[in-house]
Formats: sequence, structure tokens, C-alpha cells
Amino acid sequence: MTELSERYLALPKSRLGLLDTLRIGSSGLRSRRLRSAFSALGITIGIAALISVLGLSASGSADLIRELDELGTNLLTIEAGQGFKEGPVSLPENAAAMIRRIAPVYEVATVSKVPGGVYRNDLIDEGRTRGITIVAADLNLVEVQQGSIQAGAFLSEVTSQFPAVVLGSVAAERLGIRDMSIEHQLWLGEQWFAVIGILNPLALAADLDRAAIIGYGAAEEFLDHDPDADVIYVRAYPEHIHDVRSVMAATVNPESPEEVQVSRASDVLEARMATKNTFTNLFVGLGVVALLVGGIGIANVMVIAVIERRNEIGLRRALGATRFHIATQFLSESLLLSGIGGVAGIGFGILATAIYTISRDWTLVIPEYAIAGGLVSSILIGGIAGSYPALRAANMSPTDALRTG
Repeated sequence: MTELSERYLALPKSRLGLLDTLRIGSSGLRSRRLRSAFSALGITIGIAALISVLGLSASGSADLIRELDELGTNLLTIEAGQGFKEGPVSLPENAAAMIRRIAPVYEVATVSKVPGGVYRNDLIDEGRTRGITIVAADLNLVEVQQGSIQAGAFLSEVTSQFPAVVLGSVAAERLGIRDMSIEHQLWLGEQWFAVIGILNPLALAADLDRAAIIGYGAAEEFLDHDPDADVIYVRAYPEHIHDVRSVMAATVNPESPEEVQVSRASDVLEARMATKNTFTNLFVGLGVVALLVGGIGIANVMVIAVIERRNEIGLRRALGATRFHIATQFLSESLLLSGIGGVAGIGFGILATAIYTISRDWTLVIPEYAIAGGLVSSILIGGIAGSYPALRAANMSPTDALRTG
């Protein structure tokens, strides 16, 4: 063995620590800042989209669950369904009385649809009702719906016998009645009625939002309406709601239970939540596509970086850097690039979610899995995108790299 060979073997082996790896990997980013920023932008957009979509979905679901908890899931709606008989089907006259006999039921309110239109005055052409209907209702309707009064008051034992009307929120808006500071009168079924109140929106009874509500006594006295119930709202104790629902049709109409339709009002809100989840999955898919596009962009940038830095690769190999060191350099650069984009995307996603939830008066909810998943996916994509350029750089011959550099 020659003296030169002995000296070469005596030299310490080349080592590359973690800090050295980060410093060398970040050198390419610092020297090409603008290109690095645009490369990370794709990852940023993808992660921001994922975080904001998942955050908005979680915040909206939390708000909907809170709304369900406040309104209760124990409200049942009973209407005449489609039976086997020909012609229109109606609820029996004693339906409400029969329902009250069910032990777990603690509140019952009926609504009867009254023929006729609602107009601001008696000069408007018949038929131009703006979709507003007249209904006669029990005095406990607001309590059963767990609603509230926006202005004025609801019907009482006295006002329900006189031409007085309470407007749903949508009906009041369409009629241009926004407050009770001045007296308002409406032309209902060839009779003047005084507006005594406006309801806030009813989340579990959207039909009542578009209704003009009067008392049963007034409907019979002034509009010659037979006060048979068309819709019955029932509140039962939550722990017995499924049992009550199962016996409701047979209780209302023992002879033809198939002619009774029983629905739970909260199912509408739950269906709305399911619809939101469908759209969430769609937008999550779009965010994943954006991430893939960002990963392809990083891969292209790293391939170009390897071609541009052949001279540097050849020089480092000639000075003792191993193939592993070269591969680590470019892989760490790709990981840093995608990691920066991921962190920025998480920040922008949380900011966008916060702005939207504040505007909608929601509670801000950012799922932990969204943040962790965003960070992990960005690093994973960076690792995949940088693998090929790193291997290509590591396999370069030092002499070829210096000759073509």
C-alpha cells in the first residue's frame, strides 16, 4: 500500500449533520427566492383550500348542532298523507284530542290553512299574493316551535277572536312591514285585519315564515272558515320521541293510518347537514387536485435546479461529498419548499375560515386532523416531488458534471 493511499484512508469520513443539511438545503431557496415563492404557492393554495373547507364545514356543522340542541329534535309534524282512497285526504276532526292522550306528549298546536290572499290594500289585483298564505293557529304555536317575537305580540285569547294578524318573518319582509312603530292593516279575504306582531324566522317551520297567522275564532267569524286542522305540531319528551312517532299515525287515524304523514322537523336540518358534507367532499377533492398540481410544480423546479447546478454538484463530489449527501441536499430543499408552502397554507386557511365564521356569527372550529393532515400531506408531497431530482443529482458523475457545468 502506498503512502498516498494510507493518508487517504486516514482521513476522517465526510459527515453531514442535520443543521448542515438544513443550511445547504435552504441555500438554493435563498438564492432563488422569487422562483421558490412561486413554487411553494401551489402547495399553499392547496393546503389553504383544504383547511378552509374542512374548517368551514366543521364550524357550520357545530352551528347546526347548536341550533338543533336549542330547537330540540323532539318536534313532530303531522299532516294528511297519500292514502289508498281517491280524492283529497284530511286529518280527522278529533286528531289533536287523540294526540294529547299519548303520555309522553306535552305540547300540541294545530294550524289550519285558510283560503284567500294577503294584500297591503283592497286595490291590489287578486292573485298577487307574493306567495303569502293565511293560516289559523292555536295560541301556543310559538311555544311549540320555540320561536320568538321580533316586534309586537302574538295572538292572545282576546285578539284571536278579532281581525288581528301576526306575520311570519318572510311575509313581513315581502309586505314591507319591518316594525310596529306605526299601525298597519292588511286586506285578508275581503276583510281588514290589524297587524299586531311579527315573528322571527322559525327554523323548523319555514312555511309559517311565509304566512299571515290569525286566530281560529277570527277565521270562523270574519272569513267563514271551518277550523279543521291541516297541520299538527307535537312536542314529546326526547327520550320517547321514537316511540311516539311509531304510534302517531295509528293514534290519529286508527282506521287508515296510511293516510297520516308523520315527520320530524329536525330531519330537514340534518338533511341540510348531509348536503353540506357532500359539497365539502367535493371541495376537498379540488384541494387535493391543487396539492398535486403544486407537487408537480415543485418537481419541475427541482429538476431544473439540478440541471442548473451541475457545476456545484461536481465540485462538491470532487471535494468529498458522497452521493447520499447530494441526494440529501436536494431532497431537503424540496421538503423545505413544500413545508414552507404547507405552513403558509395552514395560516391562510385558518385566517379565511375565521373571517367567514365571524361574518356568519359562527363558532370558529378548526379540526386538529385538518392541520396535522395539511402539514403531513405537504411534506409527503414534497418528499415525493423531490425524490427523482435528488436521485438524478446523486447519480451524476463528478467529471461529467464539471465538464458540462
